Formats: sequence, C-alpha cells, structure tokens
Amino acid sequence: MIEAYKIYGSGDNEVRALDGVTVGFEPARFTAIMGPSGSGKSTLMQCAAGLDRLTAGTVFIGDVDIGRLGEKQLTLLRREKVGFVFQQFNLLPALTAGENITFPLDLAGRKPDPAWMDQVVATVGLADRLSHRPSELSGGQQQRVAVARALVERPEIIFADEPTGNLDSHSSGEILGFMRRAVDDFGQCVVMVTHDPVAATHADRVLFLNDGRLVDELLAPSTDQVLARMGSLAS
Repeated sequence: MIEAYKIYGSGDNEVRALDGVTVGFEPARFTAIMGPSGSGKSTLMQCAAGLDRLTAGTVFIGDVDIGRLGEKQLTLLRREKVGFVFQQFNLLPALTAGENITFPLDLAGRKPDPAWMDQVVATVGLADRLSHRPSELSGGQQQRVAVARALVERPEIIFADEPTGNLDSHSSGEILGFMRRAVDDFGQCVVMVTHDPVAATHADRVLFLNDGRLVDELLAPSTDQVLARMGSLAS
C-alpha cells in the first residue's frame, strides 16, 4: 500500500511528481501503470519499491513501513522482499545466465531452493542456456534471465520498468507471458510501468496517472480500451 506525495523544488518552481496517489498492490495480481510522459508513473514505481523517498506519505511492503527504515535496513528489505526487472536487463557480462539468476541470493549469502530454481528456469525456458554469458544470448533471452532473477528470490512484489521496451514483438510476448504465469501459477504480485497498450492487456488492471494523480483504472483491459483512455489523456 502506498499513499504518495513527491515534490521537487518549491514556490514557482515546485513540481508535484506525485500528488496524493493512494493505491495497493495485492498478491496474485498483475498491475500495469500507464500515463503520458511526466505523469509520475516511474516515480510511483521507484517510491513504491523503496528506490526513492517520498516527500510525504507512506509506503508499506507487507506490514513494513519502509519510510521508517534506514538505508541499510531498506537495502536488506529490498533484497529479501522485492524483485526488479528493468528495460536494460542489468545483467553482469562476466557471469553466466545461471550465475546472473542466483546473483542476488549469492549477495545475501543464501542458496536457491533447487526445486524452485528448476521450476523458474523451466518457466522461462532457459534450461539449455544457463552456461551462456549475456553476450551469447538474444535480447529476449537476456530479459528472461532478468525475469528469472526476480522470481528466484520469491519476493513479495516484482517491479518491472518498461521490461519489453527494447524487445521485438515476439520476445515481448514471451516476457509478458512469463510475468503473467508468475502471477497465475506462483501467486506473485507484479507491478509494471509501460507505455505499450498491448503489454498492458496482460495485466489484471491498468492504473492511469496524469500530472502526478491517479485519474482512472481499468479492470481486465482490452487494447481498444487502453488506447482510448490514453488518447483522452493526451488530448
């Protein structure tokens, strides 16, 4: 749950990137966040994930108010409860796909559950690519590694920032399908920022932001509905 105010500058230069956005992200639910450029969607995700601090308001991950945590505590909480999938993949080039998947667990000094690791790898279709380095993988395969890395920790919530922005339509469809399975099969909570109306239709709901405010919500969205709503925001 987040109640969010994020303000930059003051006086005539004040910009309200988030102006009283209140929303919850539940388990086993896939939420897409959309809006025009500068609407606050990436800021909302970054604050909800603890990557940026609110000016005012609260953010809970589970039952923890992350605004009350110091930087070290916040880093540990993100490591244990939050998974990330970014547009740029953020893979380590010297590590194999398998090593990239387990890297966050290695940092935490934990071992992956073998059965869960096998299930995640099978879900994203990487069983025959675990020994390959990122340079030996296609863009779609690299993003699958990033999705698997987010899943393998069994986080409470996965945040994805334009996860298909650098991919072709086929690879995009695969990644979105894997994220959909993470919700349906594993009960994950997935929150995705996207500008793509087709990507948004993989979600259970779409939240629309404009000028730092939550202005609309669609459940079980269709492409036409998303396009129409985005068109109205742009007009």
